[in-house]
Amino acid sequence: MTLGQLAHALNFEILTGDINLEKVIKTGYVSDLLSDVIANAEEDSVWITVQRHINILGVAKLKDIVGIIIPRSLHIENEIIEKAINERIAILKDRRSSFEIAGLVYNLLKRD
Repeated sequence: MTLGQLAHALNFEILTGDINLEKVIKTGYVSDLLSDVIANAEEDSVWITVQRHINILGVAKLKDIVGIIIPRSLHIENEIIEKAINERIAILKDRRSSFEIAGLVYNLLKRD
């Protein structure tokens, strides 16, 4: 399943335009601790986190994460979105909790 297909299926708000929407997602990871993501997230995954500062972009780039999903409609600064676009890192947002998003993503990827 591609990031674009996932975003469409779950009605995620895409904050970074068409960046990475064609990339295939292998799995997902949920964590708000950057060192945990660095140690454990897999390449070609989506990362669900409430973190919204500049360092998430460095972690996503380091781990070749397809996209970052921000839960609970949390606000993310325009500067972060612009930097994500320049770095070619997708950021999506949704109103649901991390728990709900993780379950939905898991079920879609398991089915695919």
